[in-house]
Amino acid sequence: MSTVHTAQLRAKRVEPTWEVAEFFTAEGVWSEEEYLALDTNRRVEFTDGCVEVLTVPTIIHQRIGAYLYRMLFAFVSQYNLGEVLYAGVRTRLRPGMFREPDIVFKLAQHAARAGEDYWEGADLVMEIVSAGAEDRERDLQRKRMEYAAAGIPEYWIIDPKLARITVLRLEGDHYVAHGEFKPGEQASSVLLKGFTVDVAAALSAK
Repeated sequence: MSTVHTAQLRAKRVEPTWEVAEFFTAEGVWSEEEYLALDTNRRVEFTDGCVEVLTVPTIIHQRIGAYLYRMLFAFVSQYNLGEVLYAGVRTRLRPGMFREPDIVFKLAQHAARAGEDYWEGADLVMEIVSAGAEDRERDLQRKRMEYAAAGIPEYWIIDPKLARITVLRLEGDHYVAHGEFKPGEQASSVLLKGFTVDVAAALSAK
């Protein structure tokens, strides 16, 4: 490599990649306003001053999410039940905590809680579990507690690794299992009577 070419490369590296660097602000000092002001195409969640950059979803993760969104969107649109959106919608669970569910639904009577920058809670959320140990712990344990504490009536956990869809319903301040559905079965909602998803079709979505 020529000296001139090396110098040119070094010159290009002088300017930091600010979109990446902004995530390295000291943890615990972020405000809600700073978090909401982030301009990035990455999914970033927020808890009590700390930001968490989520794993980039795999192709199968995206396909499953797209399938579930289409199914839920078709159902709620048919009956004018509310609004369903996909990943990227910031959902405020409480002061100081925001999550970005893979799929999020809000009943029509709660439309006032859906702001332009974020939603105040939700009525149903879906998470597709990623393969990493930290991702699994977050979706299977932490988010289960967080969504319940936020009063979200229904939580769907789609687990490609175990080939099942778990539907949880809120009972008091915690979730109980409505059902654990496997390929060959139809996962069903408690909140949305009549809404079902073919598990095999969801897990093999293309």
